[in-house]
Amino acid sequence: MLQQIISHTPAYVWAILAFLIYRGLSASADREVEFSKLFIIPAVMLALSLQDLAGKFGLSGTSMAAWAAGAVVSTALTWKLGANRVVAGKRPGSVMLRGSWVPLTLMMSVFCTKYTVAVLLAMQPQARQDVLVVVLVSSLFGLINGMFFGRLARDSSAWQQVQARSNAATAATAAA
Repeated sequence: MLQQIISHTPAYVWAILAFLIYRGLSASADREVEFSKLFIIPAVMLALSLQDLAGKFGLSGTSMAAWAAGAVVSTALTWKLGANRVVAGKRPGSVMLRGSWVPLTLMMSVFCTKYTVAVLLAMQPQARQDVLVVVLVSSLFGLINGMFFGRLARDSSAWQQVQARSNAATAATAAA
């Protein structure tokens, strides 16, 4: 059965998996990036999650409410409990970002959830109407997306503090 599942998986799915693994591995190392690039992966993961929900369950009140509840909870928890990852970069508009395995874990979570749900619905199409399946999958996507949002919000806050210190230093230098 596993061989059947893997052999019926389109080639583009494996290309997406390879890209996500590459991005996750590169996120594990400290690096300097433009601040605006911090928005890319959370946006891509949001698009993948919502695209999957829309295609599998529709963006109904149930699926979106479950997604939103998961996203709000995990955004708040990640914001509150997460660590600061950014400091000023050497170039204007850039930040030094500490490496982390969390992005790889989260990206693999989205990928595995999408893949598992696709297999489930291929084998049991009636599960699309099962409220428990809709709520569990939607909540899971929301929780994962919320972790990306919480990290991004924390990074944005740290970036604003970096900018404020830089502006204050510039003003103090100009005044002297």
